[in-house]
Amino acid sequence: MIKNYMKVGLLAGMLSLYACSSSYTVTEIEGGRVAMTSVYDKDPDAGAVALLKTYQLRKDSIMSPVIGHSAANLVSYRPESPLSNLLADVIKQSTAKLTGEKVDVAVMNMGGIRSALSEGEITYGDVFEITPFENALCLLTMDGATLLRLFEQIAALHGEGLSGARLVISKDGKLLEATVAGKAIDPQAVYRIATIDYLAEGNDKMTAFRDAKSKTFPADGLLRDALLNYVEECEQKGVFVQAKVEGRIVVK
Repeated sequence: MIKNYMKVGLLAGMLSLYACSSSYTVTEIEGGRVAMTSVYDKDPDAGAVALLKTYQLRKDSIMSPVIGHSAANLVSYRPESPLSNLLADVIKQSTAKLTGEKVDVAVMNMGGIRSALSEGEITYGDVFEITPFENALCLLTMDGATLLRLFEQIAALHGEGLSGARLVISKDGKLLEATVAGKAIDPQAVYRIATIDYLAEGNDKMTAFRDAKSKTFPADGLLRDALLNYVEECEQKGVFVQAKVEGRIVVK
């Protein structure tokens, strides 16, 4: 019986291919931009509106609930910002908790922060807008020499989200000084670096991550979940989410 079904399927595929074949070929392709403005909202399709409403209600029921509060408007910018500091801290704390390992430094790329956190109520939707990607947490082991090279690359980018370390960089993107937990970096020592999977692969011009001695991806360790948990924990403690510029990356 299975063989007969396979034969029928093969025959149907051959007939379909034959029916779709033609002597026409593409000779030219033209493209352009169409501005999405309010003009398309003047005469909405009733059927489409009704169809989308079901999904809209479902989406709102998930994204609208308030899970915490922010003490101020938190935004991201180079060389250091409140929101990038917050996310780097969340990565550091969450990775340490999930792995049971000490984490020396955490790095978050500015490009991965896709929105700001407004003062006042924080919803699930706010967190999804800030961290829209399915980025997984990653714990890497690297020697001090590789870590210094990573810090040089961060300096060349004029700053990224950083926790557990302090960098002094020049205006033209040179690393002038780097410390971890207030101490000079030992090129021979081993350090634990927490970040996201995207950076762990050496993306965003931080290629030093590729030379890590080891990489560990904790189970159920998504950046978005880590941020959600952090906000909810703050709310349970009765405190507002807050972060500030602390001189983690100083430009001279």
